[in-house]
Amino acid sequence: MDGLTETGAVHWNLSTPALVEISIRRGEGLLTSSGALNAMTGKRTGRSPRDKFVVEEPSSKDRIWWGKVNQPISEKDYLALRKETLAYLQNRELFVLDGFAGADPRYTMPIRVVTELAWHSLFVKQLFRRASVGAQSSAPAVGAKTGAETAPLQSHTPEWTVINACKFLADPKKHKINSETFIIMDFARRNVLIGGTEYAGEMKKSLFSVLNYVLPLKGVFPMHCSANVGTNGDVALFFGLSGTGKTTLSADPQRGLIGDDEHGWSDEGVFNFEGGCYAKCIKMSHEREPLIWNAIQFGSVIENVAVNPETRVPDYNDDSITENTRCAYPLDFIANAVPSGMGGHPKAIVFLACDAFGVMPPVARLTPAQAMYHFMAGYTASLAGTEANTGKDPTPTFSTCFGAPFLPLPPQTYAKMLAEKMQKHGAKCYLLNTGWVGNPFGNGPRFSLKLNREHVTQILNGMLDKAQFRADSTFCFEVPTALPGTAPECLAPRYGAKDAADYDHRAKDLAAKFVKNFDQFKGASAEIHAAGPKV
Repeated sequence: MDGLTETGAVHWNLSTPALVEISIRRGEGLLTSSGALNAMTGKRTGRSPRDKFVVEEPSSKDRIWWGKVNQPISEKDYLALRKETLAYLQNRELFVLDGFAGADPRYTMPIRVVTELAWHSLFVKQLFRRASVGAQSSAPAVGAKTGAETAPLQSHTPEWTVINACKFLADPKKHKINSETFIIMDFARRNVLIGGTEYAGEMKKSLFSVLNYVLPLKGVFPMHCSANVGTNGDVALFFGLSGTGKTTLSADPQRGLIGDDEHGWSDEGVFNFEGGCYAKCIKMSHEREPLIWNAIQFGSVIENVAVNPETRVPDYNDDSITENTRCAYPLDFIANAVPSGMGGHPKAIVFLACDAFGVMPPVARLTPAQAMYHFMAGYTASLAGTEANTGKDPTPTFSTCFGAPFLPLPPQTYAKMLAEKMQKHGAKCYLLNTGWVGNPFGNGPRFSLKLNREHVTQILNGMLDKAQFRADSTFCFEVPTALPGTAPECLAPRYGAKDAADYDHRAKDLAAKFVKNFDQFKGASAEIHAAGPKV
């Protein structure tokens, strides 16, 4: 089993109840009042991008987008660290999950995930697509003590394997990495090696990075987006960084959910990479997000949520541990999920931006060139504190293709694929500001989720395209002059700002930051550069 020769008990493809029981017995998690298991991830409550590396080896070296996102580690240093990691796992109790990434059988990738924590195995069981349990094969590790009730899956040959030794700490100086934590992709051996972090999202995103490398070589456009579909088969995509509403807005009771985070766009249509959802749950309520709220039940995993020790009731408003509280649950916990995880070609593509500077319009239509520009820019605003903490200033965040940390290939690869797919299938692109409109963070309320949902509906039912438009003076978006339910001043120039001069200053400042960020894309066409904001 990928270099592991002598192990303790190996639990293959355990059921959800068994994994929950073992997690609780081992003190890995706490059963909450909703039935979900709450686990803590220690000092790492989010991804560790500085600790992500790619093995520099001949088969992939010339394709990789080397830099801050994909830091190189030599084969020699990697193999030495891998040897020590595997030695650490020898004779330990392990959990193995066999599954698949990719709903479309033409592009699905068999995977295997080996973990030392039971709740990590539960996490990947709920997030990836499951394989049917068959008879025991002849593939256990040599010397492995396999539980009688579990077995490897018959004829399951993984193309990629994730080995998660989360409690093994590296020596940064010895292993020539940045910290005790490491997430390393080895394209030659088709392995992901993880250590020094208990944050479960590293497993999910590592395999997403793998698909972002593998699928473009097969003509499939990999996307960091959510997707849903209407009753008449109309598919919509939602691109956005964390906190912009990607999961929330795609979970529409009136539409089928294809998936909330990772998809491929092939010549046949869109398909989900996963079999589950990974939603942020800070400040979540039944009123705001009923579908997600109801999905938090037995079998779900919530992370780093404060829980009343007596009642076991989670407090989703408590951010004392982290603002990045999360919940993982299988797609079939969503009542209107599409079982196949597949849909046709999208007609609407929505870029989500939580603009804390109050500069962006609430909703707008983009030209194809603007779509390429803003896809490559990948803008939102990050808040240093919570909404109640108005003493913290927002900062602009640009993440190429709305997913820079997960792109092994140069950004232009993905932008070109988006342009080709949009042109071939007649998809239109829109901007939705889920943040502040007209007035910045700290000087007015965030644009309401209700209005965001209404604008999405108007995009999808064609009402927005029937509106009259004007050009935004800074970003040149096509902004509707009127929409039912939206205050006229929110669609007029400066979008209802209390101080026009202050708005103009903020708009000019944000536009300059866009232009500075886009300087990195020297190879982009003149048409795409011209589609950016006017300074």
